[in-house]
Amino acid sequence: MRLSDAKAIVTGAAGGLGGAFALELVREGASVVAGDTNAAGLRKLASDAEGMPGQIFVAKLDITDEESVSGFIATAAERMEGLNVLLNSAGIARDGLLISQGDDGELKKLPLAQWRKVVDVNLTGQFLMARELAAYVVKNDVRDAVIVNLSSIARAGNPGQSNYAASKAGLDACTRTWALELARYGIRVGGVAPGVTETGFLEGFSEEALARLRSGIPLGRLGRPEDIWRAVRFILEDEFFTGRTVEIDGGAAMGML
Repeated sequence: MRLSDAKAIVTGAAGGLGGAFALELVREGASVVAGDTNAAGLRKLASDAEGMPGQIFVAKLDITDEESVSGFIATAAERMEGLNVLLNSAGIARDGLLISQGDDGELKKLPLAQWRKVVDVNLTGQFLMARELAAYVVKNDVRDAVIVNLSSIARAGNPGQSNYAASKAGLDACTRTWALELARYGIRVGGVAPGVTETGFLEGFSEEALARLRSGIPLGRLGRPEDIWRAVRFILEDEFFTGRTVEIDGGAAMGML
């Protein structure tokens, strides 16, 4: 697919990697409808995209709400006169150990609500978006469409992130499953699993903490949004790619094996 032919939905686009992906697409001449719950972030995104070759529309989106998702898909298709790309970029982290015991002997448990919130956003929301995009593509006989899911190297397991790791492992499994199911309709599905990347998520981290993160990366630095974008671009453009998740992590996942 040529990026200039993309009519793309980007979730989680009010900042972080989703916002970076949306701007890169517009820079390449694509049409984009960017969704998020953060209205202020969406307004800034639209402002940042002014003067670029493509076009961008922004709209509120709660990917955990079925009606919000279906309405957003319909609005996006109307504004761009079609749809052929979904970048499933929205995601959250609510870290905590499964159980922990303090010096006073008090036992703490990971709250069920904390588990559910992460799974709802990172897995169920991605499912709803992919389902509705696929339904639109099939109903309108688009025949050339791509879904890219944003996973994480944490899908292999990471202490303090059982909810996050489970959601990303589940999304990785969905990438493979959907690729098998949707190939007959001309829909390719791929995934990108970043390591620690320089986004707003790291705001507030001390230099000491950042140094510890870098020390676990063979290439000696954190990822940058443009590093991850190049993998997304590869998946969009390579018409023989489907069903795999690409790790872009500076080699960090090798140390997690």
